[in-house]
Amino acid sequence: MPRWLVIPVLLCALTAAFPGGTANAQDGPPALPGIVASPARFVPPPPPAAPTLAERAVKLARAQLGVPYVWGGASPAGFDCSGLVSWVYGQLGISLPHNAAALYGVGRPVPVSAMRPGDLVFFGGLGHVGLYVGNGRMIHAPQSGRDVEIEALDARSYPPVGARRITPL
Repeated sequence: MPRWLVIPVLLCALTAAFPGGTANAQDGPPALPGIVASPARFVPPPPPAAPTLAERAVKLARAQLGVPYVWGGASPAGFDCSGLVSWVYGQLGISLPHNAAALYGVGRPVPVSAMRPGDLVFFGGLGHVGLYVGNGRMIHAPQSGRDVEIEALDARSYPPVGARRITPL
């Protein structure tokens, strides 16, 4: 058989073998028995969700790891515990007091057992505050001579006395 006849003969054979099919190139390949053909479409994945306010707060706090503790400090030159928290949320457009006890009156109370990253966690008669990052850990400016760090909540000499959620649900 001449080469130029091979393709038309194959198309005729396919059309005969699969009667619901078509040999029209514009309609796509022949349909197979029992299979419903649908046009192939590329559906791009949805764009990633924008980070939440709490996720952005944790990211900002993580960027301050290693900054020295400075009593009364509220900038990347040096932080105290409430200065770190108020600076982080201030960068996100939320003005907070620079005092751990005053921070305890902001936001909504949440049980320590229900904390989520971005929540504030308080210790020792409201004398210390940290930013919860998940997995039982917080970022905080601990004390003079130390730097902003991540620490396990149970590593403190006293347990948390409460928590507050600054961000929306």
